[in-house]
Amino acid sequence: MNEELDETPTSTRLAELGIELPSVPTPVAAYLPALASSGQVFTAGQLPFVNGKLAEVGKVGAQVSPERAAELARIAALNAIAAAASVVGGVDGIRRVVKMVVFVASDPSFTGQPAVANGASELLQQVFGPRGTHARSAVGVAVLPLDSPVEVELVVEANAASF
Repeated sequence: MNEELDETPTSTRLAELGIELPSVPTPVAAYLPALASSGQVFTAGQLPFVNGKLAEVGKVGAQVSPERAAELARIAALNAIAAAASVVGGVDGIRRVVKMVVFVASDPSFTGQPAVANGASELLQQVFGPRGTHARSAVGVAVLPLDSPVEVELVVEANAASF
């Protein structure tokens, strides 16, 4: 990849945005929140937990509005950043975001999954600048764990010094 990446430390961007990384949510089953392998970090699916509690439940397009779901995707993405940062020595150990998958628990008639995923995508671009531009999938599903409206997974590239 030949593009120029903004090297502003991510911790500086977070401070400028007034965003504080949350604690890494405790897994609700038998898995790791994030795992580093071959210079990349893969996060487990992260739900929109705030202070240890799911921020909202229900299906998008029924009990949860698309606008609220985008906010929840943003929260889940922040939790995914925290999980990735936890295995590379902090948020500055993340070089760039490579891929994001957003799962949206959708009412059968709801087809706006990409707009919901934008809540997470926009956060990544705010936090990482050009390094936050990523490949993405937005997937509608029947149900998610704990009846969460959204779930976010990230793949990030770690800085070489992080390993």
